[in-house]
Amino acid sequence: MPKVDVIVIGAGPAGSAAAAVAAREGMAVALIDKATFPRDKLCGGGVTERSRAYFQQAFGQDPDFDNILSTSDVEFWHAGKRLAQMQDVAPIHLAMRLSFDDQMVNRALELGALDFTGKRISAIEGTSVTLDDGQEITAQVLIGADGVNSQVARHLFGTAFDRDRIGFALETEAPKTDDSKALRIDFNAADWGYGWKFPKTESVTVGVGGLISHNPDMKARMQSYTDLLDLEDLPRIKGHFLPFGHFRTQPGKGATLLAGDAAGLVDPITGEGIAYAIKSGELAAKAAVAALNQGRADKAFALYLLALRPIHRNLRIARWLRKLVFSGRYQNAFFDRMGRSGRLRHDYLNVLAGRLEYPALLMKSGRRIPSFLLRGLRRRS
Repeated sequence: MPKVDVIVIGAGPAGSAAAAVAAREGMAVALIDKATFPRDKLCGGGVTERSRAYFQQAFGQDPDFDNILSTSDVEFWHAGKRLAQMQDVAPIHLAMRLSFDDQMVNRALELGALDFTGKRISAIEGTSVTLDDGQEITAQVLIGADGVNSQVARHLFGTAFDRDRIGFALETEAPKTDDSKALRIDFNAADWGYGWKFPKTESVTVGVGGLISHNPDMKARMQSYTDLLDLEDLPRIKGHFLPFGHFRTQPGKGATLLAGDAAGLVDPITGEGIAYAIKSGELAAKAAVAALNQGRADKAFALYLLALRPIHRNLRIARWLRKLVFSGRYQNAFFDRMGRSGRLRHDYLNVLAGRLEYPALLMKSGRRIPSFLLRGLRRRS
């Protein structure tokens, strides 16, 4: 029966970051994932400069971007009309998760995490687990970084997420038809959501996503979007749930912590989740290390929740601002403004890049919000 200090379930960005940080701090870490890496992962694969900075902090090195297309060309669209094209902005690196996640897993293993990838978990008891092959692994702290359908979240709370408040996305990897490096975002391609077209080195990732409660037929939304882009003969379309702004205010309990999508840490406006996944994995590991060094594994969650406050504050403000972006009452006024305001577009991209946080954005925009709301109400009437 292997005994470790920390078990990390899930070897995506959050789990690999948690395992890397804990191992670098001298902890014995078991990294468990049902998949064998490299493995494919449904995701747009946009690695922002915020994600890059968090990657450096967690893994102690820069991501390998040798085979990743990077672009500083972004197009904003709304209702089939191009609002603006912006060039020379902070670069966005468009990765295939097959290779990007693989480098994170390998880095965690290089730092000393024990490799339990390709292993399924049959039972969780406290902070210890039993694998399908009967092997038991015991630990003092358990970090669940196992995605939106988190087995650890179900173990703690009985359910992984609230279907009425979560998002859903459909996506496909289409053949490249041109050499354009422009990243395209189509607001309202789905209700309370958006569509995306992300060029990669050998393909183009195309998808739509939005709140499930507002999109009873996401397949029709996806069909309309691919028709708009004149895409035909597409490969198989895949779907997945997206914790689109519905973060857990209590992402854990005692010595059990939730990170990344398992904790709902996805930006409710941009839909970006890789950055907060990596950062929350790092914070969960540091909380675990601090608690274990105090001989109080049960304090890990309290320390983690304290460290998460800035992220939770960002997400609360973004969830409020989302009403201005996607609400039927205000969205036309918002996108009229976005089409005319280079400052607003730059603010959006600066949030993605980590150069601007939502509290600062709210303060910058505070004086303009009342008149904006008034225009929205007039349009509604």
